[in-house]
Amino acid sequence: MARIELDLAHAYRPNPAQDSDYALLPLKMTFEDGGAYALLGPSGCGKTTMLNIMSGLVTPSRGSVVFDGADVTRRTPQERNIAQVFQFPVIYDTMTVAENLAFPLRNRKVPQDQIRKRVGEIAEMLDMSGQLNQRAAGLAADAKQKISLGRGLVRSDVSAVLFDEPLTVIDPHLKWQLRRKLKQIHHELKLTLIYVTHDQVEALTFADQIVVMTRGKAVQVGPADALFERPQHTFVGHFIGSPGMNFLPVEVVAGVLRLAGRAIAIPPDLHLPEGALQLGIRPEYVVLCNEQVPGSVPATVTRLQDIGTYLMLTTTVQDRIVKARLESDVAGLQAGDQVWLQLIGEHSCFYVNEELVP
Repeated sequence: MARIELDLAHAYRPNPAQDSDYALLPLKMTFEDGGAYALLGPSGCGKTTMLNIMSGLVTPSRGSVVFDGADVTRRTPQERNIAQVFQFPVIYDTMTVAENLAFPLRNRKVPQDQIRKRVGEIAEMLDMSGQLNQRAAGLAADAKQKISLGRGLVRSDVSAVLFDEPLTVIDPHLKWQLRRKLKQIHHELKLTLIYVTHDQVEALTFADQIVVMTRGKAVQVGPADALFERPQHTFVGHFIGSPGMNFLPVEVVAGVLRLAGRAIAIPPDLHLPEGALQLGIRPEYVVLCNEQVPGSVPATVTRLQDIGTYLMLTTTVQDRIVKARLESDVAGLQAGDQVWLQLIGEHSCFYVNEELVP
């Protein structure tokens, strides 16, 4: 296993002059030895580029990649001792499951008794012990991808195992099982695992630390609860959660917060700068109240959906959509009704230039 330190930037075009020229904007990041990380973001945000730079498939335009204090920027993937699992299965169809799992160990001249032991351990972890003698060609796509996962995990001496959206080809009902299995394997083997995905459920259920990326920039690194409760960037608020965070323009004038045409007293423990800001609040923390509640603002109902375990109320506050996740029965509300919402509280976040006000 390895502690991986990145201090770099990367552009696929020569002489980058502006932010949009970069696949990865300048960043400094550390992946601790034995940690489980997810690189999370939409397509084109730079997460696969970062993964390929760590593995050695891509050399950064500038900066360095350091493994356990050693500069490996110019080293090959083999010299870095990296295992990488790709989006689509990379296996040998003419070999059996056991032969596929053993292949990386045979290449490194590992003794046969150790190979048998290790292949047996990994097959058991992946629930493939009964398929070891089957040829890979006859297996379903999910089983083939499990072999790819196993080949990435079979070497106990790797610096890190890198996963590039490995569950894309897996049926939805099997994804949960494999995510759970990867989590279990991480706890058992203590490998450094770095997992690329655009699916927040995959990231939140697999990783201890999540790197949220957008437009070539890592905007927040932290555990799932920190990303949900205190998004450091408006993109994190939008991207994490279903639905994402509500955002409304507010203004602080002479120590008074103005929201939707109403003056609201700022709580004494909240220190906000003067001028224009954005208020962010999760639908889970929007409170349906009455006009007399301090800090309440008027809203117009546009839709009320019964999701099953909760109700999703969609409203507009002036011209902005605000959603509230409600547990109580409000079955009489109809489109066009006016309600009052409390949007300021301990879970409210405020942003200047997309960055969270400390």
